[in-house]
Amino acid sequence: MIGPTLIMGASTKPFRFSYKLTERLSANGYKIYCIGKNPGSVFGVDIMTGMPDLEQIHTISLYLNPKNQEEYYDYFLKLAPERVIFNPGTYNPILKKLLNDNGIRTIEECSLVLLSMNEYETR
Repeated sequence: MIGPTLIMGASTKPFRFSYKLTERLSANGYKIYCIGKNPGSVFGVDIMTGMPDLEQIHTISLYLNPKNQEEYYDYFLKLAPERVIFNPGTYNPILKKLLNDNGIRTIEECSLVLLSMNEYETR
């Protein structure tokens, strides 16, 4: 199993895709961290705010629109994940270039679809 996933844009609202991803990843035994606009807890995972110190993040799954990503650019580089997944509606060519220029792989896919196709770890 791959290392931890950080869900950026996490929510306690069941209709949000970030909520559904938290549910699916936790049900499948993945180690996950969640950062959202508001604190809370989802499926036993605390939703943190701000930019907490985290280590050994394998994947960042983005659920923030491009405008809301800007304040996290340096944070993403500091975390140095192996990959960042741009979920639908989050694609940002500026962030993609910044990440790629720093050796971080990017994917423009839906994390939930990757999970359902058993490709979350291989893509």
